[in-house]
Amino acid sequence: MANFDEERLRALAEIEEVAIRTEKHPQSAVVIWVVVDGGEVFIRSVKGAKGRWYKDLAAGGRASLEFSGLSLAVEAVPAADERSIARASRQYLAKYRASPYAEAMVREEVLATTLRVEPC
Repeated sequence: MANFDEERLRALAEIEEVAIRTEKHPQSAVVIWVVVDGGEVFIRSVKGAKGRWYKDLAAGGRASLEFSGLSLAVEAVPAADERSIARASRQYLAKYRASPYAEAMVREEVLATTLRVEPC
């Protein structure tokens, strides 16, 4: 498992939104939320399993996270264990608590789309 360096982790923890661009759909980026906990980076589809970018990554393949003029090549692996899902949920609620959409990110039907993002 590869890890992001401290500078990238800090940037991802602080940034409000990132764009994700999958190999399958390189022409279109989708704006998503990202959270960091314990040195791990998590993303989750607010649309659940119906989200296009999520379907692309669930089928295998790489993506890029774009923010602040950077483009980070990443791979995503399911974070299906209860502990990782709970950690990501806590971070979504903490980081985005001011947003009326924060609760949408922790609905039961989206929890299974929690992915751990690693640099490649």
